Amino acid sequence: MPEGDALHRAARRLQVLVGEELEVETPHPRAAVKQLAPRLNGRRLERVEAIGKNLLLHFDGGLVLRSHLRMRGRWRVLERDAAVFGTPWLVLRGARHTGVLWNGPVLELDRGVARRLGPDILAEPPDYETMLERIRGNPDRQIGDALLDQRLVSGIGNVWKAESLWAQRISPWRAVADVSVEELRGVLMSAHELMRARLEGVPGRRHVYRRKGHMCPRCGTPVKSWPQGDDARMAYWCPMCQKGEGPAAA
Repeated sequence: MPEGDALHRAARRLQVLVGEELEVETPHPRAAVKQLAPRLNGRRLERVEAIGKNLLLHFDGGLVLRSHLRMRGRWRVLERDAAVFGTPWLVLRGARHTGVLWNGPVLELDRGVARRLGPDILAEPPDYETMLERIRGNPDRQIGDALLDQRLVSGIGNVWKAESLWAQRISPWRAVADVSVEELRGVLMSAHELMRARLEGVPGRRHVYRRKGHMCPRCGTPVKSWPQGDDARMAYWCPMCQKGEGPAAA
């Protein structure tokens, strides 16, 4: 699933359309039925922002279009006259460029979803105090599960959950109540720094994510994985570096 850094990159690319009156098309039948094109066609795009895993496109007249990419969605910016292949969900044509959304199943006029999200992990500066307050208000949840709850902190997905917990030597299976404020702040800061580096194009490597059975680069212990939370998102961790309770069968 695209995480917060992917949405921020998309927002940057779409800035070339800001300030223009756009031709709007919704070729995909599931997008067309929402009647978005008739409402947005010819309107000026005033700004584009990423909040967590949501991309918000603000049009004149107070209309805000929300895009969430789920597992397979992607945004691209092409030259205006470039061929658009397949059946995209949304096409935004400006004077010189075209923004295209493929496989974007969540595409709707925003009805306040963004206001219910937690603080964006990629904000500058991040609102760590509110993040800490919201996460610590769920003392019985496992920390790995809590980090993925977009109502608590928005933008962190499975990749950066795994990597930031590994960086701070904290097991994803520890209860929030057993994680100190200093430890939790360290995890959030690591997530911000890792994601910001990815956003800026700094080369990096994954230490535990999708590396089950590979040796931990820090201590040489085989990495483990196991589903976590109600959505059964896969957790990855080093049982030696990140000590704490974990599934016995992992």
